[in-house]
Amino acid sequence: MPAKNTAGRYGWLSITLHWSMALAVIGMFALGLWMRSLSYYDPWYKDGPAIHKSIGILLFLLLIIRVVWRNLNTRPDDDPALKVWERITAHLTHIALYGLMFALMIAGYFISTADGRAIEVFNWFSVPATIYDLPEQEDIAGEIHEILAWILIVLASVHALAALKHHFINRDTTLLKMLGRDAISASNHIINKKEAKQ
Repeated sequence: MPAKNTAGRYGWLSITLHWSMALAVIGMFALGLWMRSLSYYDPWYKDGPAIHKSIGILLFLLLIIRVVWRNLNTRPDDDPALKVWERITAHLTHIALYGLMFALMIAGYFISTADGRAIEVFNWFSVPATIYDLPEQEDIAGEIHEILAWILIVLASVHALAALKHHFINRDTTLLKMLGRDAISASNHIINKKEAKQ
């Protein structure tokens, strides 16, 4: 499988970025919920947020790479069976997911640097504070971060359910392309399965 996309399939780099970020976002959401249950005397009270911040910065860098790669790369054609409204909705959903992730990570950055301290990323490097000591910066950014996290996880769930719907009900190539299948071979596979059932 080539690294670059073609008109019929996603390349391995796009697929890797997609699935690794999807798993990381789910993991970060779960970690964020778990952190809220920690007491001050819990041994993870400091380590949990440190891990959350470090992964968040790495995800932000990955997101930039993903957006740049998406814009420099060929975008596989939509399945011809898709209706116009489905194509428009899919494109708008992708844009919304990218926008939400950027906004969520920026809000997280403002929470973490509200006191002027840099973010230490697994002790590999640090990200300095730029804007800090604003009135109620940590609280306001925290509320925004939480709201955006819930919106992102709901939208990502709808996105995943739509992909499953296309695969199991519509039986088109939408999900198969993100699993590395070529649209033509995937389409032939679907046709053969339908014929076998008749």
